[in-house]
Amino acid sequence: MVAAFARYNAEYRAITRRAPERFENRDWSGVQADVVERLDLYSSIVNQTASELRQRLDARAMDTALWAAIKASYAGQIAGLTDPEFLKTFFSSITRRLFDTVGVDPAIEFFALDLDPLRGIDTQVGTNRYANRGSIELLFEELLSAFRFRTPWRDFEGSVSHVATDVKLHLKGIGRSRGLQQVEVIRTVFYQMSRAYVVGRIWGDGWMLPLAIAFRNTPRGVLVDAVMLRESDVSILFSFTRSYFHVDLERVGEAVMFLRSILPSKPISELFTVLGRAKQGKTERYREIFRHLDETADRFIRAPGERGMVMACFTLENFDVIFKVIRDTFPAVKSIRREEVMAKYDMVFKHDRAGRLVDAQEFKRITLPRHRFDPDMLAELTGECALNVNVEGDDVIVGHCYIERRMIPLNLYLRGATPEEAELAVIEYGQAIRDLAYTNIFAGDLLLKNFGVTRHNRVIFYDYDELCRITDCRFRDLPQATTDEDEMRAETWFYVADNDVFPETFLNFLGFEGRLREVFLDKHGEILQASWWRALQERLQGGDVVEVLPYHPHRVRVASSA
Repeated sequence: MVAAFARYNAEYRAITRRAPERFENRDWSGVQADVVERLDLYSSIVNQTASELRQRLDARAMDTALWAAIKASYAGQIAGLTDPEFLKTFFSSITRRLFDTVGVDPAIEFFALDLDPLRGIDTQVGTNRYANRGSIELLFEELLSAFRFRTPWRDFEGSVSHVATDVKLHLKGIGRSRGLQQVEVIRTVFYQMSRAYVVGRIWGDGWMLPLAIAFRNTPRGVLVDAVMLRESDVSILFSFTRSYFHVDLERVGEAVMFLRSILPSKPISELFTVLGRAKQGKTERYREIFRHLDETADRFIRAPGERGMVMACFTLENFDVIFKVIRDTFPAVKSIRREEVMAKYDMVFKHDRAGRLVDAQEFKRITLPRHRFDPDMLAELTGECALNVNVEGDDVIVGHCYIERRMIPLNLYLRGATPEEAELAVIEYGQAIRDLAYTNIFAGDLLLKNFGVTRHNRVIFYDYDELCRITDCRFRDLPQATTDEDEMRAETWFYVADNDVFPETFLNFLGFEGRLREVFLDKHGEILQASWWRALQERLQGGDVVEVLPYHPHRVRVASSA
């Protein structure tokens, strides 16, 4: 198992190390293939190792006494290795696969609540420091010179000026125009889809600001595309709604500690996840949930918003996650099977989420305290999700669920928003539909209740049961009635196939009235036209990669597959 994890880590880093070459060659299709390959790697290695262990141990494969001894030996072997908590999580993944463990069995797995991935870290991630010797331009010229790519610069002096100017303007705006002393950045470049990022912090006398510099590789060379200096902007870059970074780190925990210094509001679980260590991120989220249970008397209650027809959703009071459990049966209007719902969540996990799809973590066989459940919520779970949820003594066993960051449902947000907030949310909603479409995703069910608002006031889609690819749809103009009889019919009088979409009808069921309707039509009226969708469909089918960036709101870059 120690050797198997070493193999996993080596293959993981080998995939990650392709990122610079992909960026330099503008190989965006290769980037997308690497994303999927790396995401599949963990489960593949765990399955291979579990299968090999079954064969080697034969009749003793399910001997818990033997596994207790194996665990003790394993703990000794990994004590001095890099990121030992990762190896403990790996061990537990294998034993849970072998024993189909319900809850936690500390005899044959490492207890997740004891796995602190930051424990014992007394070293720091490798960084470069640049002192301000009287010229911010010279400081950033030195910094950018250290991050030259094999692709030539398009305009090096222009990029230096871009960074220096943005930093000066920001510091002036917050009253720190003369206080910059030094800049510190992580030596390793962060890659995400078609962009590369240098991440660090700016120091002054008694203050510190985050820093992220985005690089774009154009057909004419590399240039600086954006400079992020606000915590909210850098937080969006490291968001749970975006694809994971490809960044080759020797010790991931060191990088997490650095990032926490510039993003103190970001949960540790999300930092591990966005750095590509999704399994460790899941383990840390499990710890966060149970730590909250230990420290509070909060209950599991029904999640705010309308009841879902496919998912039963509950949350933990005063904790920002939501649990989603697939119902046993769906209403007739939902022509989808359980397996199809799970396939859509898997598709989202591997897809470019582009800042508009929430990252849903899949959990199996978790045990929650029965007395912490609201009675009505527990009755709903055991009555309508009996295939997934059952009660054993003092425990509620959830066989399968998805855990996501909790957001305010858009329909509820609009009810309590000021007129200005509501208008901005409607604009964000339309932009979310566009951004999803740019990445070949059609939300399917556009009702406001299926979208949420984050703490940064971004609108995110989180209901995946009707989600599909743009290229799998047929966008049609609404046929015009040719007779009075057809005009008066309540039901559809023309044939509609399963993949037919009529954009002209979108506005009919969104509930926008008055000023909000005007705002939506003014900013996003074209998405109510089938021709807009067909034109985008042609571009996607032709191989265009349309990326939605985590900076400069509503700005989209297009990179041709050629």
